[in-house]
Amino acid sequence: MDTPPIQYVKTSDGVSIAYYTMGGGPLPVVWIELPSQLQLEQKLFQDQMRAYRQMSRLGTLVRYDHRGFGLSDRSVTTFALDDLVKDLEAVVEKLTLEKFFVIGATIFGSAVAAAYAGAHPERVSKLVLGATNVSPPVYEQTAALMHAGSDWQFVSEAVARLTLGWNDEESSRELAAWFRESSSYETFRAFWQDIGKWDVRDLLSKIEAQTLIAYAPEIKLATLGQVQEMASLIRDSQLVVAEELTYGARTAKYEAAVAIFLYGSDITQPRAPSSALPSGTAIILFADIVDSTGLTERLGDTAFRVKARQLDEAMQKAIRETNGSAIEGKLLGDGVLAVFTAARDALAAAIACREQCANLGLELHLSIHAGDVIREKDNVYGGAVNIAARIAATSAPGEILVSDTVRALARTSAGVMFEDRGEKSLKGIDDPVRVWAVASQPQVELFEGDLRPS
Repeated sequence: MDTPPIQYVKTSDGVSIAYYTMGGGPLPVVWIELPSQLQLEQKLFQDQMRAYRQMSRLGTLVRYDHRGFGLSDRSVTTFALDDLVKDLEAVVEKLTLEKFFVIGATIFGSAVAAAYAGAHPERVSKLVLGATNVSPPVYEQTAALMHAGSDWQFVSEAVARLTLGWNDEESSRELAAWFRESSSYETFRAFWQDIGKWDVRDLLSKIEAQTLIAYAPEIKLATLGQVQEMASLIRDSQLVVAEELTYGARTAKYEAAVAIFLYGSDITQPRAPSSALPSGTAIILFADIVDSTGLTERLGDTAFRVKARQLDEAMQKAIRETNGSAIEGKLLGDGVLAVFTAARDALAAAIACREQCANLGLELHLSIHAGDVIREKDNVYGGAVNIAARIAATSAPGEILVSDTVRALARTSAGVMFEDRGEKSLKGIDDPVRVWAVASQPQVELFEGDLRPS
């Protein structure tokens, strides 16, 4: 996947904030890391980038550097919590996000996430937090080290060990290097001095979003008592505890719990696709390039075929990564046919295919239908395949239409909203078929009920 371009926005008090976005589906996620460095994270943290990519298939994923850190304005020397909330507000307004998920992925990022959710309860549909108050004894000891003038490498490694626990030396070294690239020692000292004044307890009771609180006993910057106090102050919260000793194991459990909390299933860990095409009932995705004949006339045969090949490769990759099987015996030249075992996966693939097509300056007709198929070597046949193709032919450019069957299957699992397009008479199909369009806004009502990780 190409590196997302870095963009900038000005805050209400005139600070330049760097950010990037990934994906473009209907469930936006703002992921807050503090400290951070946007370009470096894309090179160093492949597991985290994998989680970003998986989430971006269901919605726009937003990352940004706070003031004083990374690629944002690094001349800032004061870090009041209200000012850091302005950074998030600026990015949200720039992207015109109306309702979205917020993940405070670090103890400091969680404070910003909680403060924003308390100040803007109408915008945050779900919230993920770590403990937000630094443990006083640990904070005071680390502040004393900085005040004594210890070197940046020593202090960064000490904070990294407190952040990750003392049992993962390699990961702590990587995180310490990350701290040093994210800011100067002087900035970090100023930041550390100001976080001692942060207190979000009065804001927690104002949070209306369902909230997941993550805690690991190995992280010495937070205490179980702080986590319990947070949970008691947020009206709709649940707690997940990751007690594994290694950072990697804790991270895997954290990402799985977050995915289940937000989406109802662990979308961060793609399942290995079946080597055989499914027999019997299947979910069928049909994608066709809009006006391929006209594009060939305008671009010329060679230029169009280059774009079509690039799109075909990108779409097949998206299909593989969402657990689908592209039908090799039915390569369409101007599009693709694929089958899935889950409606949620087919919808994620359709959204990803639409995004890849837009990147190439093209548009697709997209449809998803479910029904029995006949498998024969590397091909599939049947009336359900024909219906999928006919539905695609009725879709507007860039629109994803699904049959009533798919809508019923995906309504409580895919995390998307559907708009009724009524019944359509399809060529060669006797009975009208009711179809639905995948909407561009999140379906907030989907997330009622307890999705507590086991």
